[in-house]
Amino acid sequence: MKTTAKKDIRSHCAVNYGVEIFGDRWSLLIIRDIVFVGKKTYGQFLKSEEGIATNVLASRLAFLEEQGVLSKAPSPDDGRKDFYSLTEKGLDLIPIVLNIVLWSGKYDSQSYVRHSQEFFARLSQNPIEVSEEVRALVRSGGCLFPDGNG
Repeated sequence: MKTTAKKDIRSHCAVNYGVEIFGDRWSLLIIRDIVFVGKKTYGQFLKSEEGIATNVLASRLAFLEEQGVLSKAPSPDDGRKDFYSLTEKGLDLIPIVLNIVLWSGKYDSQSYVRHSQEFFARLSQNPIEVSEEVRALVRSGGCLFPDGNG
């Protein structure tokens, strides 16, 4: 994946910057996996149902870390594994991801979010409040749907 240091940004349009940093499918799905189901390791991300290739996953994790969206630390239990977590810059993406959830829930009749009507209703009615709650939850090491049923 192309590195996008500030000098490599195609334009300084605010939409372009966002798209270049977090706008590709795999980056957003990695962020989703951290926020919604608490994934932390390369192996956990690899098991996502979308089927990311190993080289693409490695590239996206490295890129998101390089851009300051993710941080990586060795697992306290197994030094062979690294734990990925959202930085403050990454946590600031939570409202964007939740707005994608709202949009998808509205237009995709088979969206998984429809399985959680209570969450979808709260998010629809109070997106800022829910976003702040999710941010605090993820910052403390939690996730939205620890059982994976989001």
